[in-house]
Amino acid sequence: MENIAIILAGGVGSRIGGPMPKQFLSLNDKPVIVHTLENFQKNKLITGIVIVCVKDWIPHLKQIIEEYKISKVNNIVEGGDTGHDSTRNGLFSLKGILSDNDFVIIHDAARPILPQAAIDNMLSVAHEKGNASLAIPCYETMIFTDDGKSGAQQLDRNCVMRIQTPQAYNFKEICSLYEKAEQEGKHDFVYADIVYIHYGKTVYFTKGFTNNIKITRKEDIPLCKALMSFTEEELYY
Repeated sequence: MENIAIILAGGVGSRIGGPMPKQFLSLNDKPVIVHTLENFQKNKLITGIVIVCVKDWIPHLKQIIEEYKISKVNNIVEGGDTGHDSTRNGLFSLKGILSDNDFVIIHDAARPILPQAAIDNMLSVAHEKGNASLAIPCYETMIFTDDGKSGAQQLDRNCVMRIQTPQAYNFKEICSLYEKAEQEGKHDFVYADIVYIHYGKTVYFTKGFTNNIKITRKEDIPLCKALMSFTEEELYY
């Protein structure tokens, strides 16, 4: 059985600003994406890596992969116009390569903190149930809003889970759903789990963690640096 990680590095990081996409910013003397890739490189269950990258930065990415010896990278695929399209490009690049029983793991390049146990637990659930997404309970008060400015309806936080990446899927099933979305001209799904729900599938949860930071703004960089001083056991258990 193959477990192929699809790393999404197709964004330009407009919210963080600066001269380069956020996945290439320096974090503890390494590009952010290198930390992310190394998490999958050292995991014994991961058999290969596909990176979906911003077109203009593919040459730079190739240099990074060679410099840091990320040997599990099998392919680099050009990103799409939306996050959904980038995921689609990564999935479709594996057609004719993966079999029906293989799995793909979809993860954000800008989430560099990922304990090995989180990957292992996710794959254990996915291999049993067909899919698995890291998720954590919601502890804050939840209020529904339709304009982002005000709200008058409380949501039961016990009935809400905050979904993270990585997410693992049976390749045959997830590919068929993205093919269906393509036929219907749908390109605005945020993550693969939403594609699943849209087409009537059940998403299964596996233990996530609060410090699974996605670098989005400038202040996330020093936060990630601080969190990297903790052990994986301190972050995940």
